[in-house]
Amino acid sequence: MNQPKLSHLAETLIGSEIVKLGNAISERIRAGEKIYNFTIGDFDPAIFPIPAALEAEIIRCYKEHYTNYPAAEGILDLRRAVSLFLKEREGLDYTEQEIQVASGGRPLIYTIFRAIVDKGDKVIYGVPSWNNNHYAHMTAGEHCVIECHPENDFMPTAADIKPHIKGAALLCICTPQNPTGTTLTKTALEEICDLVLEENKQRAAGEKKLYLMFDQMYWTLTFGNTRHYNPITLRPEMKAYTVFVDGISKAFAATGVRVGWSMGPASVIAKMKAILSHLGAWAPMPEQNAVAKFLGEKEAIDHYLAHFKAEINERLQKIYAGFIALKEKGYAVDAVAPQAAIYLTVKIDLTGKTTAAGAVLQKQSDVTSYILHEAKLAVVPFSAFGAGADSPWYRLSVGTCKKEEIGEVFEKLERALAVLK
Repeated sequence: MNQPKLSHLAETLIGSEIVKLGNAISERIRAGEKIYNFTIGDFDPAIFPIPAALEAEIIRCYKEHYTNYPAAEGILDLRRAVSLFLKEREGLDYTEQEIQVASGGRPLIYTIFRAIVDKGDKVIYGVPSWNNNHYAHMTAGEHCVIECHPENDFMPTAADIKPHIKGAALLCICTPQNPTGTTLTKTALEEICDLVLEENKQRAAGEKKLYLMFDQMYWTLTFGNTRHYNPITLRPEMKAYTVFVDGISKAFAATGVRVGWSMGPASVIAKMKAILSHLGAWAPMPEQNAVAKFLGEKEAIDHYLAHFKAEINERLQKIYAGFIALKEKGYAVDAVAPQAAIYLTVKIDLTGKTTAAGAVLQKQSDVTSYILHEAKLAVVPFSAFGAGADSPWYRLSVGTCKKEEIGEVFEKLERALAVLK
């Protein structure tokens, strides 16, 4: 039976590949299968709970009946708290009128696209990256895709961006990056900022400017000598052209609490507010009030982040060491040293190999299926983030990782690798 035809967007939009894969793995786990699930960029609350002080505030706000509609731009107390938090932690100076609150990063990214991108406008983004391809599709933008490589930590460079920049409306940067867990260096970000500033100076009065969407949702989660840099600190003139995506989702393992914020030029923020007022994608009132209070609890935040980051880093380092040990044994795997976020970039390059049952792993999707079936290891291929279908690279997320299972993971993975010919 033929299905009724719907809108062009509905007929052509692809759902989230990561969510689809994660749901399929979760179903298998619920059915009793033992799988080491490193797919979803989320946290197991039993391993990584939200801060106790934040939880207590959320409960208090519900008990005190903060259950009406919030202001469309976010409650004033929260926007003031965000402003102070950014000033103290990053040296960023944004007023309440330059901050927009929403229910996490997704609606903010969507409204940034909607506020800036017209049909046919150029949208520049690197791959692998999270969902830029889908948001560009939803706004009918022209995809200017940069294939990123391991020698640049899978980050776009100014040289990569330059050929696309004439007439572009939006440049999308995420650092620390989902899916790679890597970051832009100070020099690399400075060069990108200079490119944006130079391009905007050449545009005529009244001509649409090139804006930078700067997603820093993971900026608090850097490890070792890695430092997070932002465009405004490096080039203050970028404030007129930069719209940030930020929030508590990853900083406090609070993905389900749904409180995010953007900072940017007041004119852009006002248009985002108007769009969000029709979507109704507001963070809930109790959570907004609770976060407003919690962001001022400096000692509680410092204590939480110290423990939280140490636990994430320990998992990343152990898994990285496991892949490097397999590489040194001659297996066709590799990994990029951990820098930030909750992700490890790993390489599993097994196409052309033959299994013990005599089947040839002809495509990278065959490799993905093989390691899931034989090693019970579930990771997300970079193809789910816009990279080519033949990319041997994967995102491994440690948000649900039990430390005591890491040894088991590598025992099973090595057995699966050892029988290949």
